[in-house]
Amino acid sequence: QVQLVESGGGLVQAGGSLRLSCAASGRTFSMGWFRQAPGKEREFVVAISRSGGRTYYADSVKGRFTISRDNAKNTVYLQMNSVKPEDTAVYYCAADTKNSMVLTTHSLLYDYWGQGTQVTVSS
Repeated sequence: QVQLVESGGGLVQAGGSLRLSCAASGRTFSMGWFRQAPGKEREFVVAISRSGGRTYYADSVKGRFTISRDNAKNTVYLQMNSVKPEDTAVYYCAADTKNSMVLTTHSLLYDYWGQGTQVTVSS
């Protein structure tokens, strides 16, 4: 059983920056961030392999968001720069503890989820 705790959400002006953190209570393989805006389905944002050597970004955030991880702290980070109002959503951290050889991007393959943290971007 792995618990994920997100932090760092809040209110930010368009064009600003925000850093999200997700602390895991145990060992994980791929880690990912997903988001869900009001009235919309949850969508993939970015994923990172255990080593950090592989990442995959959704087109909507490519060039603006950066994912990283510190395995000594069992923590993954999401640096959000040049944020836009359309980035407003609840952001969820997810962990894959079963698939060690692949970079997991599909939500169904993640077996643990955080409680979510709200990010609101004002225009």
